[in-house]
Amino acid sequence: MEIHAYDEEYLPYAQRVLGDMLDFAVNTCGMEADDYFFQFIVSGIAAQFGNGNPKYVVGMTGCEVVRAVMEQCGVPLSDDIKDEMYLDKSPEYWAGWALCYYQWITGYTFSHIHRAVPISTLLGMYPALHEADITKFADIMHEKMIAAYPETNLKRLRTLAGLSQSELARQSGVSLRQIQLFEQRQRDINRTQALNLLRLARALCCRMEDLVEHM
Repeated sequence: MEIHAYDEEYLPYAQRVLGDMLDFAVNTCGMEADDYFFQFIVSGIAAQFGNGNPKYVVGMTGCEVVRAVMEQCGVPLSDDIKDEMYLDKSPEYWAGWALCYYQWITGYTFSHIHRAVPISTLLGMYPALHEADITKFADIMHEKMIAAYPETNLKRLRTLAGLSQSELARQSGVSLRQIQLFEQRQRDINRTQALNLLRLARALCCRMEDLVEHM
């Protein structure tokens, strides 16, 4: 079950915007990559971008996004800084470009990803991965996300709901053994019947897609 915030045809443009954004923030404006990305998150623009708001995904350049972020954070950029981008693509550009792809295929928020894999870590991946297929990057990111967040979405939501596995089984009608296997990653919840997802989602008062594990 794959649900994306915006159509795939817009993905290449969104990747360029995020790549240019990081490149401009770091290499033109002189900001630290992790510090700027934190501003991107707290400004609320990261959430808008991740949710597919066309104003940011296709309606702005990367430079304009940086200006909007800093304006939202109360530290607007000087007009002396010109919105210039370069043909040579930097490690920062690649990090933003690749991160945009991973956020799109998983649906994770940028905040959720950044807590597990900060931009500085992405930049460290550049030498080995910038010429590799983007799917290899996504696979490595998935491993890092599991290491940072070992709990499955099902376990996390069940815990938040204050339910034991047995209680969830009773309320949902999904067998206790199924729930145990899902939470231990011994059975792929993404491949279960839609009816099981629906029953679990209703019992946990969440959306079916909230239970999906993004690979």
